[in-house]
Amino acid sequence: MAKKSGSISYKCSNCGYTQPRWLGRCPECGEWNSLEEIIIDKNNISPAGRGKEAVEKQKPVGLSTVQAQSNTRISTGIDEFDRVLGGGATKRSAILLGGEPGIGKSTLLLQTAASLSCHTQSSVLYISGEESAAQIKERADRLCLDCKGINILCTSRLEDSLDALDSLNPTFVIIDSIQTIYSAEAGIIPGTVNQLKYCANEFISWVKERDSVLIMTAHVTKEGTIAGPKSLEHMVDTVISFERNADDIRFLHAQKNRFGSVDEIGIFSMTEKGLEPVINPASLFLTKRKENQPAGVAPTPVFEGSRVFLVEIQALTVPAKASVSRIYSEKIDSGRVARVAAVIEKRCGLCFSDQDIYVNVAGGIKLSESSIDAALAAALYSARTDIAVKNGTAVFGELSLAGEIRPVTKTKQRIKAAEGLGFNTILAPAEDDKAGISDIKTLIKTIFR
Repeated sequence: MAKKSGSISYKCSNCGYTQPRWLGRCPECGEWNSLEEIIIDKNNISPAGRGKEAVEKQKPVGLSTVQAQSNTRISTGIDEFDRVLGGGATKRSAILLGGEPGIGKSTLLLQTAASLSCHTQSSVLYISGEESAAQIKERADRLCLDCKGINILCTSRLEDSLDALDSLNPTFVIIDSIQTIYSAEAGIIPGTVNQLKYCANEFISWVKERDSVLIMTAHVTKEGTIAGPKSLEHMVDTVISFERNADDIRFLHAQKNRFGSVDEIGIFSMTEKGLEPVINPASLFLTKRKENQPAGVAPTPVFEGSRVFLVEIQALTVPAKASVSRIYSEKIDSGRVARVAAVIEKRCGLCFSDQDIYVNVAGGIKLSESSIDAALAAALYSARTDIAVKNGTAVFGELSLAGEIRPVTKTKQRIKAAEGLGFNTILAPAEDDKAGISDIKTLIKTIFR
């Protein structure tokens, strides 16, 4: 028989009396059938050193009998942040925010804390293991933030943080960052795998038992992924990535979200007053030109969540410097670029096999949806032939290996957004009730005559 990890006791649900054996009647208060089974876990030591913890033995229940929670979201007061979270932060959830150093993670969370304390009257506990209270106050003054409802705790010890959580019981808990927190139970060196898993689990367990929200920042590696074990991302409910382009534009998008879509994107501009949401980002990624559009550029409407953006796909082809051609593309998957170039070479007879291909997206946004295939093909053909796409032309559609331009979702919204920004020629895939571009040859002939 397997050896049990803890001893079993019985606790009265009426008065709290505990004894090692079950009785029909509580000896303390006299209540009948009130003794419930609990487990004294020898391995579960409370962080504050209060001894072994007793936990109730969990029993299965019918899912149909469980009542779903209502009004579980809390607005952060920052629209772009709420959009990425799916309409606000969900109570009893844990959020992991990752981004490179200096991108503005601490600024975003401090602005969020100030907004929560002022507009929603939520109590906020800001735990910092990287900065002193004076440094945080200096940033808040520079950003002109009201900090009356924010409590600051500058420590790296998990035990101090849990004691503060128990005493304050805040609505929002911000950890900056989880890699700096350590506990004596898991060693004395912060940032190790055991420390990250142990400390994160303690914070998440505390939040899951209360109507609170936990936001933890995390360091990233040079590849841009969150440092530490992958299990840390599995433990939390939402994983958010904070990125930037060459300018002062910041992109906030969810890589995992149990309570909403991962397609939404939040766009901020870094200013002297901190991060400011971009109100009308539809034309943010279009280059304003006084002259004609150069060769190798093709505008296309893309969907990010519930919004349409007009972006410019830029392409450049030059003779290969080695015997094997290469593709340089960061914002669009290089495999997609190679596939589209191969379709053009096969169906239109334009050679790319002896060319080095460079592809970029104006504004630094990453594109992954299939609707960009047609615009990518137009940009590649334009770059290879040095013939520019006519001004005011936008194109979208999925390109198949057979050279067909396939329809994509939300065609009407894409066309409406492009027309609203002054595009008078919009080339879209053919549909049942409308004429359109049916294949790559028709697309090339229509654009380049």
